[in-house]
Amino acid sequence: MKLAFSTLGVPGTPLAEVVRLAAGHGYQGVELRVHPEEPVHLGLSPLERADVGEVFKAAGVEILALAGYVRVAAEGDDGPVLAELAELVRLARDLGAPYVRVFPGGGDQDREAADATAARRLGAAAPYAAELGVSVLLETHDSHRAAVAAARVVAAVGHPRIGAVWDVLHTWLAGEEPAASHAVLAPHLGYVQVKDVASARDLTPLVPGAGALPLAACLDGLAPDAWVCWEYEKRWHPEAAGLPGLLDAGRDHLLRLGAPKR
Repeated sequence: MKLAFSTLGVPGTPLAEVVRLAAGHGYQGVELRVHPEEPVHLGLSPLERADVGEVFKAAGVEILALAGYVRVAAEGDDGPVLAELAELVRLARDLGAPYVRVFPGGGDQDREAADATAARRLGAAAPYAAELGVSVLLETHDSHRAAVAAARVVAAVGHPRIGAVWDVLHTWLAGEEPAASHAVLAPHLGYVQVKDVASARDLTPLVPGAGALPLAACLDGLAPDAWVCWEYEKRWHPEAAGLPGLLDAGRDHLLRLGAPKR
């Protein structure tokens, strides 16, 4: 198992410090949040993009994915959504990231309409993503938080460059058993996003193993070289403990859970 953490846990932190934390605490990769308030955003110049890649390459840390905020099932015209998605794919190519994360964002639409919109847009983006060597991953989130819902969209696209991110919190909140989530996502899975919380009513982030999520069951059956990314949502919970002081404990717990079973 290869470990990464999300910069959502260290909002606004300079990339040199992010890389230092990853390399110093035994994480092989980082999921970079792409947002104007972060060091990585769609407005980076070519020179700035090259500099980002060099910072990670020099430390031997991989950029696992760019976590964007494109909502592929959102109501409205396709044009702005596809344009933003193309920009995100180009940024991933420039930084050497294999994946970009997108959200469903279907809101309260009829299920069939939201599915069709998401599949149409992802299908339209797939050839360009393939040309640039990037895969677009739909996260189990919001309107499609259940694995079966996200997998339904991805399967409808039927393109090898369109896959899924398994956010284990959202499938748990949807009432799915981990084995069922994994079964439907396995053919499409890019990586697994783990987190822990006290309960479905208290989503304040905790170090893995300190909360209620069935993380052992979520990681059971993953391929030995699977990527697992710890998303500690400090950005949305400023009162939570700082991520840097938890990185060792989180790493150790996840590695124990991911160790081969005898």
